[in-house]
Amino acid sequence: QVCAQLCRRPCYCPWVPPRCPRGSPLVLDGCGCCKICARRLGEPCDFLHICDQSQGLVCDYSAAPMGRATCNFEDTEEGCEVNGRLYRDGEVFQPSCKLQCRCLDGGFTCIPLCQEDVRLPTPDCPYPRRVEVPGKCCPEWICEVWDQHQPLQDAGAVSPLLPYPCQEWSTEWSACSATCGVGFSTRVSNQNRYCRLETQRRLCMARPCPALPAASP
Repeated sequence: QVCAQLCRRPCYCPWVPPRCPRGSPLVLDGCGCCKICARRLGEPCDFLHICDQSQGLVCDYSAAPMGRATCNFEDTEEGCEVNGRLYRDGEVFQPSCKLQCRCLDGGFTCIPLCQEDVRLPTPDCPYPRRVEVPGKCCPEWICEVWDQHQPLQDAGAVSPLLPYPCQEWSTEWSACSATCGVGFSTRVSNQNRYCRLETQRRLCMARPCPALPAASP
């Protein structure tokens, strides 16, 4: 009866189809007669003005006695519950400022919004430490100042200044730079108080240089 009252035959539609707002496709009205703009989430709807079914929206008449029906997601069993709140399948949400999650097939996956970078000690920042900053969501790196007079430890020992154990690594010493007399050889090693890769040098002597012949008078 409702269809017979609202749908007239033949169809009388405007020559130019309406211009729809972004995200609202052109669809046939409830009578299958004229093209109209599909109603979006939360917008009023009725038999003629249908909701965007491509977005999973249906006309929700549950609140019709209190007001006009509106477009809402179709109730399905799929969804996920996080911290006592129910999210629909495909919905993106943030349970905290540090995470962005997506509900999918009854479960959810999350990606961190804070960078999980690692900062190694550098000459201008030998003691980096990550701390929570008031008013900011993500922790930030700061450079602490330690006692500059703390004695160095022997090479190869684990420095108590580092928050992690140092796994020692180094290359072999290179050949001596001089074929005779005093020269130097190099290697790359992290055996220092900061556990930082650096080029190290040491003196070497392959053999003594032969004495120069005495100058003739």
